[in-house]
Amino acid sequence: MTGFTEGAADPLPEVQGAGRRAVVLLSGGLDSATCLAWARAHGFDVITLAIRYGQRHAIELEAARRVARSFGAEHREVAVGLGAIGGSALTADLAVPKDGALDSRAGEIPITYVPARNSVFLSIALGLAETIGASDLVAGMNAVDYSGYPDCRPAFIAAFESMARVATRAGIEGAEFRVHTPLMRLDKAGIIRLGAALGVNFALTHSCYDPDADGRACGACDACRLRRRGFEAAGLEDPTRYAAREGI
Repeated sequence: MTGFTEGAADPLPEVQGAGRRAVVLLSGGLDSATCLAWARAHGFDVITLAIRYGQRHAIELEAARRVARSFGAEHREVAVGLGAIGGSALTADLAVPKDGALDSRAGEIPITYVPARNSVFLSIALGLAETIGASDLVAGMNAVDYSGYPDCRPAFIAAFESMARVATRAGIEGAEFRVHTPLMRLDKAGIIRLGAALGVNFALTHSCYDPDADGRACGACDACRLRRRGFEAAGLEDPTRYAAREGI
């Protein structure tokens, strides 16, 4: 792999996936699409996994299918009922925050945090991996942009890997499960540069928490604003379809 822009260097150059299978969590957003491209570039035989967890809309699931097809990846979709426990603006009847500050959230966990989501997602991915004889999981957790989510930190990933070794038959039999998080230390611009270098078609992806009925991004939620800012900082065109907003 060559041609990476500064700030988008391969975060895990030592990983050799040739001949190994990996389960890639694929939400349909630009982060997970970049993770899929990263896994492919490292030689993994990938299976992508999307989770229907009771989120506000299915547009991101449609995006996940598009992205998986663009890489010729086998794609699975699993449903779990996180909407039943609520507690998040992404699963309950709570307003999605719009036009708030992006850089002044020290110690604050946003209302868009979904309780136990990454624990559940990785557990399902772990079950699939064990079933197909894989020991590699790939996920888009990031501790730089939007690091208020407690389940996006390296400590959580390390704890999950330890759990996988003692909670699965494969682990007891010696499998060394690893959760690869190639985006953990990249800002959004770095993620976009990396994805672009690996051939991700960002027009296929979706990031918005609150799209309109036609699937256009609202442009005002935190996910939209981080995405837009990332493209601007990366110096690349943002292919997102945004809904028209009054005064803009």
